Amino acid sequence: MAMRFASTRQKAPQVSFSEAVVSGIAPDGGLYLPTEWPQADLQSFGEASGKASDLAGVATRFIAPFIAGDRLESKLPDITRDAFDFPAPLVPLTKDERLSVLELFHGPTAAFKDFGARFLAASMRRMHRDVVQPLTILVATSGDTGAAVAAAFAGMPGFRVVILYPDRRVSARQAHQLGCFGANVAALRVAGSFDDCQRLVKQAFADDALRARMPLSSANSISLGRLLPQMSYYAHSSLAHIRAHGAALNYVIPTGNLGNAFAAILARAAGMPVGRIVLASNANRVLADFFSGNDYAPRASVATLANAMDVGAPSNFERLRWFFRDDATLRSDIRAFAVDDDAIRTTIQDRHARFGEIHCPHTATAVNVLQALRRDGEEGDWAVVATAHAAKFDSVVEPLIGGRVEVPTALAELLARPSHAEPLTADYAALRGRLLAR
Repeated sequence: MAMRFASTRQKAPQVSFSEAVVSGIAPDGGLYLPTEWPQADLQSFGEASGKASDLAGVATRFIAPFIAGDRLESKLPDITRDAFDFPAPLVPLTKDERLSVLELFHGPTAAFKDFGARFLAASMRRMHRDVVQPLTILVATSGDTGAAVAAAFAGMPGFRVVILYPDRRVSARQAHQLGCFGANVAALRVAGSFDDCQRLVKQAFADDALRARMPLSSANSISLGRLLPQMSYYAHSSLAHIRAHGAALNYVIPTGNLGNAFAAILARAAGMPVGRIVLASNANRVLADFFSGNDYAPRASVATLANAMDVGAPSNFERLRWFFRDDATLRSDIRAFAVDDDAIRTTIQDRHARFGEIHCPHTATAVNVLQALRRDGEEGDWAVVATAHAAKFDSVVEPLIGGRVEVPTALAELLARPSHAEPLTADYAALRGRLLAR
């Protein structure tokens, strides 16, 4: 039976996986989720799933039930092979085998966003888009999403990418990445916050007159084409860990817009041996305050060292609430903590001095939370999710560790290119005009 996807707001028709991917957001403004949750048979994955090289194989087997009956079903092995051609290793944190780091920064733009962006692009490329009327991929980014999407779609016929990012609120190297692709990729530096960028994108998707003139799709964390593949590295790492150690793996996940964290929740719901899930955010305390018992209260974001998580209104909270149905159940299952800039600095310095570890500011929030959990007597096997390479944040990390951070080859190649971004006011009329001007 073909899998269908429904809007979280329940006021739009159910659609196929391909239809959900292309539209990005449902017509009623909601976010797509599967109508049912296939349960994985762990034995069916085979012993090879414990190998670092088998990420694409695990992804194919795990995602297959979610796109059953879709026109892309037979092409899934090719899609995962294209998307997951770099590793997501689970490596020890210090010498304690019960503490690990899930390194998600080995892709072309040195951030976890590469997994979802490349899967999305590989899927859309096989939908045979019309090159005369290109599909515009509209992206709001707080630092890493835009570069990953640009890298995945750069030079692809039938697509153009328009990236909105908050001017002077991303690292210098992040900004350079965003503007270094050219061709079918345009970077717009918005005079405002990430929340402003996200608001402009949502206005564009709600503009029926605009969408009648040009097809639009999303590659933000609201995209189903990013959410499903991000479940794969939780499936892969949790399978590898339970086969090696006989215990479920718990995760501390740095998060801002909740896409990466929600992927872990969904992987667990689909039967993967994912244990407890703890969220780590920066000084933007919306999630930490909610999970401590306060009302959900989006607010203006504040700038922090962990800029990719500078989000005041997490888009995927709507999915989270829909999935758990009531707040009491949600709070009983998930915990969240906020880490301020001083604690981020201290964590980066301390871990390097004691263990030689080098963490980006986002990963440092998760390490800080894990340390606090351990001090409070939290037992079990834990993994910190490392969402970006520290070299993307050299201006923060290098002064703290008193040395240079080695730049990965792929990142160095992007930084060697010329880069350009256009200024844009935080005004929807300005964005609409820019989109229609092509």
